[in-house]
Amino acid sequence: MPGNTLPGTSFSTITEALTALTDSSCLSCEKQFPAPVSDLPPVIVHIGEGIYREKLIITRPNVTFEGAGADKTILVYGDAAFDLMPEGDKRGTFRTASVRIDTHDFTAKHLTFQNDSGFGHTVGQALAVYVDGDRNAFYDCRFLGSQDTVFDAPLPLKEAQPGGFKGPGEFKPRTIGRHYYENCFIQGDVDFIFGSGIAWFEHCTIYSKLPGDRVPPESPEDEVIYGYVTAASTPMEEPYGYVFHECSLESDCPPHSIYLGRPWREWAKTVFLHCELGAHIHPVGWQDWKKPHGHFYYGEYASYGPGASPATRADFSHQLTDAEAAEYTVKHVMKGWEPQSLM
Repeated sequence: MPGNTLPGTSFSTITEALTALTDSSCLSCEKQFPAPVSDLPPVIVHIGEGIYREKLIITRPNVTFEGAGADKTILVYGDAAFDLMPEGDKRGTFRTASVRIDTHDFTAKHLTFQNDSGFGHTVGQALAVYVDGDRNAFYDCRFLGSQDTVFDAPLPLKEAQPGGFKGPGEFKPRTIGRHYYENCFIQGDVDFIFGSGIAWFEHCTIYSKLPGDRVPPESPEDEVIYGYVTAASTPMEEPYGYVFHECSLESDCPPHSIYLGRPWREWAKTVFLHCELGAHIHPVGWQDWKKPHGHFYYGEYASYGPGASPATRADFSHQLTDAEAAEYTVKHVMKGWEPQSLM
């Protein structure tokens, strides 16, 4: 059970704890960058061992969720994009999140975020977490899902088709938030880390799960492609998008069946530094999703393992020089924000 949100206070559900914490002065709607620091005092919500089937929305800044262990405290829900809503339309991607973080300075430790609705081809996109706001950090957490597990917000400025952004962020100003993931386990298959945020992944395990319901329709006729690790939509003016540092990319998929990334929008930026790549990574590494070359930026530095193959990588990708790689520090990428490291 969650407890110790306030001295002497305990609750039977996480929803009750969040309701008690709601404050009219919260900053979730102040979309400035960098986000202002709230005057509200930091609060820790201790969440005990158990499975919490609740659809959660966090809007108060300076909140920490602390679980009993990544495999012991599980926050889970099962909404999916193909679900029919009462008005007759489909739920869509951005109304599926099991947990939506719509605030600044949120921290999570030692717990799991999960969407258990099913495989993407069957149920559609299904977010385990929707991370919006600035200076949000995750330590020793698991993110479990299939297609679109982690939405690292905000949304791109324009939708690809009418109604594509239906959900909580559709009409909001965009905050290009900074997000930090350390010692986390992130599982999915198609585009399972995606969005327009600036994110640093430190010592994380990125697991491409074999989808149990299909060969994705994106597969060309001459090969079988089971998924893509990233689908960034970095804004044109931002020099950095997703950075993976000393991460391990693992999978139960066949060899050469997973791409490192493809650009959800044309200015996508994703770089892997000192990462171990499994045999599931395609020798070409990257897919252009029919976006113009010279806009998006995909790079690697000192990749190793059976999936590391610099000689065969897509000609639009980059093998960073020592000098280029040296520019990728947490402080530099995060524009002065240095989240605490627990390692």
